[in-house]
Formats: sequence, structure tokens, C-alpha cells
Amino acid sequence: MEPIPETDEALAELERFGDTELREDLAELTAEAKRQVPSLVGVSLTLLAEELVLTYVATTREIAVMDAVQYVDGGPCIEAVDTDSTVGTDAETLLDEGRWQLFAQATAAAGVRSTLSIPFGREGVVTGGVNLYGGAPTSFRGAESELARLFGGWAPDAVSNADLSFSTRLEAVQGPARLKGQAYVDQAIGLLVSARDLDPESAEERLIRAAAQAGTSVAALARALVHAFTGES
Repeated sequence: MEPIPETDEALAELERFGDTELREDLAELTAEAKRQVPSLVGVSLTLLAEELVLTYVATTREIAVMDAVQYVDGGPCIEAVDTDSTVGTDAETLLDEGRWQLFAQATAAAGVRSTLSIPFGREGVVTGGVNLYGGAPTSFRGAESELARLFGGWAPDAVSNADLSFSTRLEAVQGPARLKGQAYVDQAIGLLVSARDLDPESAEERLIRAAAQAGTSVAALARALVHAFTGES
């Protein structure tokens, strides 16, 4: 498992300010998770206070887009953190139930067949969560308890200067949003306005913040949302 470039840059930036253990911890955790679940294709760590997501992948960068879709319209990681409980899903059940419809459509299109979301925290307070993405419907079957122990028992200290990383991402994604994939961005805004009862400014702000938080481009997120809304491949 390797960090996507945006995560690698964020970790390098954090290391400049003395946060040297996070990279090593994440490398060890993701390696152990991959050992337990051979069909694991991605792992993302959400730090709530810092509004930062750090993503490791085995095969594809689209995992970051899956995270961003959740920040726009909900998903298992959001529920896991809100309820302080482990949440498992599989693509077929999500699609059949119509639950988290955009997330279900986006994960299916990206070849993700199951997810497991685990909250973590300190002294009874949830401070973040871990998303694990599987390439098979049964990726996490039988491994849920051990993975919950592995990730749920670990919580990083507050990441100093993490807001600098988030602010940098937020600034970086706004320019490309207007220059690259403009048609998808405009269409995604329109679909959110219609389907989620948002005004255009709020819909655009939600897109930009979700993309920045997950470390992906607004264009990539908008494309995934349009395909999820319309059912296009």
C-alpha cells in the first residue's frame, strides 16, 4: 500500500513541523491490513478536527474520490464516526437498498465491492475514522473484529499544522475547478441543487471542500457525482 501523491505531500509537510510518527504508523497499519485482507485496494484515514484525509492505495487513485463523495452526500465513514461504531457494506446491498445512493454508485463504478469503516478516538471522544475498501464482496468477512481492534485501538495525537495542509488543498482545488472538467463541475452543481435542495453557491462550496478534504480534484469528484446521479459508466 502506498500513499497517493497528495497524501505523500501532506505527510512531508507535517514532518517539517515535527509530526514524524504518523507516516510510520500509517505504513505499518496499512501493511498489516493488507496482510489480513489480500483484496484490500485502499485505506483512508480521516482526522476530524484537522479536516484532513490521508489515503493509501494498492491499485487506483479513485479511492480518494470515493472519500470525497461521502463528504458531499453521506456514507459509511460518516455514519461510523457519528455513531462511534464499525460499519460494513457491500456494493450489491447498498445498490439494492438505495442507501447512500451516490456513494453506492460511485464505489461500484470504481470496482469497489465492499467497505469497512472504523471510528477511533481518545478518552471516549471520536477523533476520526478509517475507511477500508475491498475489491471483493467478501473482502472483510471474518476479519471485522481484528481490523476493528487494529485501527480502533489506534489514535494519532492531534496533528499540528494540519490546517495548513487542508488550506493548501482548498486553495489548490479551486483554480482547476474552473479550468478543468468545467462541464462536469457545472452539471454536478446543478444536480446537487435539484436533488439535495441546495442553492448553487452552497453546492459549489460543498464540492470544493469535499475535494480538498479528500485530496482529489473537483473535476474528478464532479465527474464521479454526475455518473452516480445519472447511472452513466
